[in-house]
Amino acid sequence: METLDKAENGIIKMMMEKRFGSKTAEGVALQRLRESVKPESERICYDRYAAYLIDPNVLEFIHKNPYLVRTETEKYEMVLPGMFNSIIARVRYFDDFVNRSIYEGFEQIVIMGAGYDTRAYRIEGIKKLKVFEVDHSETQSIKIERLKKIFDPLPEHVIFIPIDFETGILSQRLIDSGFDKSKKTLFIMEGLVMYLTPESVDETLFFIANNSGKGSAIIFDYYPKSVVDITCKSECEKNIRDFMARHGEPLKFGIEEGKVETFLSKRGFSQIHNVAPEDYKKMYFHGVNKNRTICLLLYFVHATIK
Repeated sequence: METLDKAENGIIKMMMEKRFGSKTAEGVALQRLRESVKPESERICYDRYAAYLIDPNVLEFIHKNPYLVRTETEKYEMVLPGMFNSIIARVRYFDDFVNRSIYEGFEQIVIMGAGYDTRAYRIEGIKKLKVFEVDHSETQSIKIERLKKIFDPLPEHVIFIPIDFETGILSQRLIDSGFDKSKKTLFIMEGLVMYLTPESVDETLFFIANNSGKGSAIIFDYYPKSVVDITCKSECEKNIRDFMARHGEPLKFGIEEGKVETFLSKRGFSQIHNVAPEDYKKMYFHGVNKNRTICLLLYFVHATIK
């Protein structure tokens, strides 16, 4: 198997060495872009705004070095097999869940660790809701600058809240920004909880469970605890943990395999639906996509407040 050192060249190295903003946020935006340029019959998700959220230098590198980028992507796939496809499946599953939530009458949306997410701008029907994008100030300021290339002025239904999840007081910042805890709310945490301490995850879930209207819900993704701690059993688990740690975004939180229902139930949630890799493989990767591999370590879960 390829080593991480051999895989980290060109575009991936360029993105990981960026000084400001979230590296993973830009990486996910790049995956959305790569999927979006595929034929409609083949792509799993579509994001017409993804290109605007990526550093122009990265896009230029891709344009000028297509063979190198393709070769590098293949090497990266050998180190972390199926990770790109699982990220794309996550985007699609969360998109579908948001669309269903809008149809079911949710009144506001909180996107925690919003990164370069574009759901607030590209999903039909979302403009009638108030959307709170919560993220670190550096990443959020870069996102706002790039969004201004698309929208002038910025959409009024989106409210930006800068915060450090490890030290900031989420409840007060949200309420001060117009969050109504009596409303039916969807909380989205895509690519977030694995980077928080267990204490921060508990504090966030406690706030959600105690400050949301009837029928409110959460959706997030997570790794098994074995990926995060020293009990890694497989080389892929170790590669995921080591890759994130060496690039400044170490994994801090995971849930014991098979215990997510118990974990969330103890924290005030019910109607817990765990989505295993084989589940979203069956949902999205068929026909021309049936041979695309997925990461067997990335799970999704959604639940409602008791």
